[in-house]
Amino acid sequence: MCVVGVRTQWRTVGDGEFFCPECGGDRNYRRRTGHRRIVVLGLPLIPRGPAAPVVECTACRGRFGTDVLGHPTTTRFSAMLRDAVHTVALAVLTAGGTGSAPVRAAAVDAVRAAGFPDCTEEQLLTLIEALAADTGRLPGACPDAPGGLTPCGTALAIELHEALEPLAPHLAPTGRESILLQGARIAVADGPYRPAERAVLETVGGALMLGPDDVARLLAAPRTPS
Repeated sequence: MCVVGVRTQWRTVGDGEFFCPECGGDRNYRRRTGHRRIVVLGLPLIPRGPAAPVVECTACRGRFGTDVLGHPTTTRFSAMLRDAVHTVALAVLTAGGTGSAPVRAAAVDAVRAAGFPDCTEEQLLTLIEALAADTGRLPGACPDAPGGLTPCGTALAIELHEALEPLAPHLAPTGRESILLQGARIAVADGPYRPAERAVLETVGGALMLGPDDVARLLAAPRTPS
């Protein structure tokens, strides 16, 4: 029998769903705070102050630091990945203009493969028109893009950063490169990059935490139609 020791009395202050690193999947959790006490012969006597808050898995009972909640659940991660590809496809399509049938088809294929199987050209074009009309959020147009309705510059960069930056830390380098390559393949579907397309793809690479040399290497990889 332990004569003297320290015991923590835990109290649940919240709950939710998280990705449990011990279980390797999405699980429910309890967020708990505690106070430590010196225990003598099993009786808690002298307070020793608060314990660091923990996140406790309700399945395996493992306890982790609260930073574990920064990792997205599997469901959330899948949604973030779909949205990232969708945003990149829209950005490349708007930067290069919507007049090219091969580019439109490549954008639809990329979005469908990412997890939107019912995506159509009409849906993408409608979204682009809506973004161009949303002058409060996306002012301006790319001067070298066909049609004159393409949001660009700081506004388009904000859209890409909002979609990609939260995702990038949770992707392996090959995953980040894959997203950039998907955008590049859309851009070259009808020939070499336009200046606005290259600028958008460089923004994508930066938001995905890829260095300039890696971005240049990846943008040189896709082949243009012969």
